[in-house]
Amino acid sequence: MSAEQNHTLEKDLGPVPPAQHHPAAPNAGLNGNAPLTAEEQQSRFGYGPLSHVNTKEAVLRPFGGEFQPGLYKSVEQRKFANPAPLGLSAFALTTFVLSCINMGARDITAPNIVIALAFGYGGLVQLLAGMWEMAVGNTFGATALSSYGGFWLSFAIVLTPGGFSIEENLIATGGHAMFYNSFGLFLMGWFIFTTILLFCTLRSTVAFFLLFFFLDLAFLMLGVGYIQRDAAGAPNPPVIKAGGFFGLLAAFAAWYNALAGIADSSNSFFVIPVAHFPWSPTGRARREKTERETV
Repeated sequence: MSAEQNHTLEKDLGPVPPAQHHPAAPNAGLNGNAPLTAEEQQSRFGYGPLSHVNTKEAVLRPFGGEFQPGLYKSVEQRKFANPAPLGLSAFALTTFVLSCINMGARDITAPNIVIALAFGYGGLVQLLAGMWEMAVGNTFGATALSSYGGFWLSFAIVLTPGGFSIEENLIATGGHAMFYNSFGLFLMGWFIFTTILLFCTLRSTVAFFLLFFFLDLAFLMLGVGYIQRDAAGAPNPPVIKAGGFFGLLAAFAAWYNALAGIADSSNSFFVIPVAHFPWSPTGRARREKTERETV
């Protein structure tokens, strides 16, 4: 490696220690004997914040692709893969299908097809992703993904025909109004929970914040639509459609953050932009840097 290349590597990744002739050496290259070149470092850690910051630093900036709304420790030596894109994708697809039905797509009026997704993908897979977030030490990711996995499982349990008979028993007890009111309270509870998580994303990235902002509005609209019904006593169609619209936005925001966590230099020609807020740690650092450079 030339002196110029070595200087560039030290600038980006910190000083490079001498070559370790041991396959377990943390700085060993792909052949186990030579230190990692700049290209190898890029291919291994070329996604999200790791493609922009010194991996020797103690913390990394917020990143939706890791489901991290605040500063967090470097994942360079982590033994687990990043579970966030899996959980985000499971949430996005299930939300997408349900939101299309809520908006009346293709004249579908019953959400039965979502039950399979809610049990298998949005429920079970997302719950597993949340548990893996716990294993990698991400409290926010574990709480959010596991909770929304539980949401989809409970949603499927409520609507499973002939299964737990929750809907049928409520209707038998107090008519359709009792079921609609109960389901509306169920959704309003998830609106409150999502609002709590939304507060934790105010210092993260625009893409991460918008995911919870759109989801929060979707729960609010759907909850109101079931509690404040139309003249015929059915869920308020315009409000339900508004909830479906915000649900679609939340689904695409989740897919966007998932792509940001998946795309790296080994599979993509570009890193997905996530737009940090001006008041976030990264935004303040960039602003201070600009001010120093203009002095």
